[in-house]
Amino acid sequence: MSNLPAHKIKLGLTTATIWKNDGSYSVDITRAYKTADGAWKNTSGFFHSDLLNIAKCAERAEIWISRQLSAQH
Repeated sequence: MSNLPAHKIKLGLTTATIWKNDGSYSVDITRAYKTADGAWKNTSGFFHSDLLNIAKCAERAEIWISRQLSAQH
């Protein structure tokens, strides 16, 4: 498995990171936030206001993965 993601999809502060491993794909969905000292971090905890972007990221990730799999056949 590569140390680099196969693809990233960003909507606002929400990111879907797609990883390729032996012909299959996995997806991590995170939300960025800024700490009190100004550093950017990521979390897998979400607020109600994040849910629509999570759903859209998941849908776009599924479409991207499906296209990759179709191109392999």
